[in-house]
Amino acid sequence: MKQIVMKALLAASVSLVPLMTPTGALAGDWPMVMGEYWEITGVHLKDGGAFTYAGFLATQWKADQEFAKSKGWIKSYTVLSNVYPRKGEPDLYLLVMTERLPSGPEGEKRGDEYLAWKKKTEAQMQKESGDRFEFREIGSSMLLQELKFK
Repeated sequence: MKQIVMKALLAASVSLVPLMTPTGALAGDWPMVMGEYWEITGVHLKDGGAFTYAGFLATQWKADQEFAKSKGWIKSYTVLSNVYPRKGEPDLYLLVMTERLPSGPEGEKRGDEYLAWKKKTEAQMQKESGDRFEFREIGSSMLLQELKFK
């Protein structure tokens, strides 16, 4: 009985794939094209930590983003404040926009270049990130892709 149910689920899922993705024949009719990727990080500030974290963003985080921008890895970045956060929502959103995602080897190469630029080890970077837990907590992370109208 279990095999019959599994086969039925597999057959149903395979039959739905053409409905969920535009195929070559339908691609010309699809009203949108894929655009930039937006990486969004939700940050919860701890009591008394807003000034310290703003200082970090204005110096280290901004410098990191400018480095990535100078290398062509990202197009832009910004910080948004959640003016009226509801319970559980982040206080800040950090946005980084890029045209494409790096492949595995390219991502590793970028990581090596970034660490060389920072003149730090991965262990040092991890410790510094953990130290920021005193005044902020990362609550969420999303990767969205913009859809543009044709």
